[in-house]
Amino acid sequence: MNLKKLVLWFVLIDFALFSGWVMWKVGYIGIWQAGFASLGSLQVLMDLVICAGLISLWIFNDARQRGANPWPWVVATLFAGSLAPLLYLIVRERAPQGQAQLA
Repeated sequence: MNLKKLVLWFVLIDFALFSGWVMWKVGYIGIWQAGFASLGSLQVLMDLVICAGLISLWIFNDARQRGANPWPWVVATLFAGSLAPLLYLIVRERAPQGQAQLA
């Protein structure tokens, strides 16, 4: 396993555990409510939504170039945030360009 993949796995697992803990504490709606709690948190929420859109666009184009279906990744990004692109990058590393990948 190369360093890039090791770092991706480390970030994915740690962030997934943290996200699960936060979801258990405040729930999915609670996460969104926190984004509307103040102008500062609304700015951060809007920034993350823009970033998720840009990442989804990149995933869409990259997956199509690789012969994979991009829609499961785009939809997962809308609901799971950064977890889906992190997993996409791990799966992407496994499939050489030109070969279909998972999903």
